[in-house]
Amino acid sequence: MPARLRALVTVVCAAVLGALLPVTTAHAESRPVQGGRLDWGIKSSFQSYVTGPVAKGSYSLTQGAATVGGSSFRFHSATGTYDPATGAFRAAFSGGVHFLGHRTGTGAHQLDLTLSRPTVSVSGATGTLHVDVTSRAKDTGTVTTSRQVPFASLSLGGIDMRGGGSTVALNNLPATLTAEGARSFAGYYTAGTALDPVSLSADVKAPAPQQETQPSETPAPSAKSPKPTKTSGGAVRDGAVDWGVRRTFREYVTGDIADGRWALSAGAQDGGALFRFPGGAGTYEDGELAAAFEGTVRFTGAHGLDLSLGNVRTVVEDGTGTLYADVTSPDVKEKKVPLVTFTAGDLKPAGGLVKVTEAPAKLTARGAEAFGGMYPAGTEMDPVSLAVALTADAALPALPDLGSEPTPGASPRPAKTGGADTSAAPVASTTDDGDFPALPVSLAVGALLLAAAALVAVALRRHRARPAASPSDPDQG
Repeated sequence: MPARLRALVTVVCAAVLGALLPVTTAHAESRPVQGGRLDWGIKSSFQSYVTGPVAKGSYSLTQGAATVGGSSFRFHSATGTYDPATGAFRAAFSGGVHFLGHRTGTGAHQLDLTLSRPTVSVSGATGTLHVDVTSRAKDTGTVTTSRQVPFASLSLGGIDMRGGGSTVALNNLPATLTAEGARSFAGYYTAGTALDPVSLSADVKAPAPQQETQPSETPAPSAKSPKPTKTSGGAVRDGAVDWGVRRTFREYVTGDIADGRWALSAGAQDGGALFRFPGGAGTYEDGELAAAFEGTVRFTGAHGLDLSLGNVRTVVEDGTGTLYADVTSPDVKEKKVPLVTFTAGDLKPAGGLVKVTEAPAKLTARGAEAFGGMYPAGTEMDPVSLAVALTADAALPALPDLGSEPTPGASPRPAKTGGADTSAAPVASTTDDGDFPALPVSLAVGALLLAAAALVAVALRRHRARPAASPSDPDQG
């Protein structure tokens, strides 16, 4: 092969490798998943059984889980990884659901099941839903807690998870109870039972830029370093109260009867299943707390529904807390109404933070009046969580992170075939963020090799068409 042709082939091959390496490098990096929601009803018929006339039970939500739609639970704050080259995906979500039913004469419940922290993992064409399970056996009453049980298998229906993008969405994935899930389900269903479908949306972050490790110039801490500030008491520097009022009240407001909504103002924040009232200020001393917070939530709807709760305050004395709010409604306009009481326990600071987490709360007599007699005094309301910072560096707990709001066109559904409605079929989507093409690596390699082959073929034809070189021709090889 002539020297010039050999040089051309070398240059083309180098160009192919140079173009390929950035693609393979970009695709080889897993991306962090941060923020998102998972919607799953577990099994609608099980919900109906628990709350029906046989079990006469109920369910409650924990760790910021919410209800959405007619019978789904929403879990939040996805964390995990996504590999756009292989399509491997794993995301864990926060929140739990606690079912109780078949109450006995002693006050215990024969049916006692908690499902929490659902995690979806996808590898190739298969998917699995893992959950933490605490259940009471029907026959022995033994309570068992298991972590990350492979509870259900997920059918991806031919979905190709490869690509790239800033959001991964999976809608209506059929879920089937596994053998491990059946055992953890306290024997209420057998392996192979169809569960409610799973839908999720998770935000995918760009990979962090790689940086060369440099020798640290930070001096080692000395014995003279300042010690952390003591937090035995003093002024509250910041704080927040998280309270969802009452789950069934929120569902009533947005349901078919009231057909209403709620609106937040003055700094109040929506955490999905709860409202956050921030900007805490007040005092803490020896287990006792008095603090005021910012924000207002207003519920409006049909049948005269118009209720505002704002300027929330909390007082904790002798282990018992009271949550106050200014109340405005057609029948009540009163400041600092004691709405609920809750068990605060022995409040002690840790890391500059004083916290109460999901303390059971009951409606007061004054609170019942504020709700227009909708609930009697003593009714269980949503649990109260609060946190106050006593030092400048103490960080408040984060709100539930539901991620980006999925767009209607983010998950295109398969076209109908043979007149059959495929709207319930599983679909996936990735919203491209422009980091690199979503083209599979194999297609990119093929395109580059074809281009290289074409260039070499042209060069060969030109070489053969030329007259024979003379001994003095510098191009002869």
